[in-house]
Amino acid sequence: MKKILILTFLFSLQSCFLFWEHEENYSEYEPVYMERTNFETSISLQNTRTIENAGKIYVYNNYLFINEKNLGFHVFNNQNPENPIAIKYITSPGATDMAIKNNVVFINQATDLVAIELGTTIQSLNVTKRIENIFPEMLSPDGFYFNTPEGKVIVNWKKKK
Repeated sequence: MKKILILTFLFSLQSCFLFWEHEENYSEYEPVYMERTNFETSISLQNTRTIENAGKIYVYNNYLFINEKNLGFHVFNNQNPENPIAIKYITSPGATDMAIKNNVVFINQATDLVAIELGTTIQSLNVTKRIENIFPEMLSPDGFYFNTPEGKVIVNWKKKK
């Protein structure tokens, strides 16, 4: 009886693995890839832009950070919380979350963890450390994994037509 249960369990696992190999065919989304070499130099400080697809919000000192899902972070002066003023935008393809400690911003950028220092007035940015492949690859919005080609990183998703 024990052998039958083990065999049944193993066969059920095998069917899961066979499904995983072909999962990407069932997703309603296709990945947006970025060459790893470009990805690693993609974080930059830019002028403000309109929020289109807001994600998580982070407050630090007198600043408010709003994630633009998989694209970067809007930075606001939040001295007056009733009227935050947009001051900069941090471009970071694949970014989904952040944390700040001792003026160091830690960004979850797709598969990497990146540490950056922002100037005290948020007029400059310096990437100080990158730990590659610490996070799993991004799932599609409908929950599927994709086989990412060598030297590329999934940074976003677009709906199939």
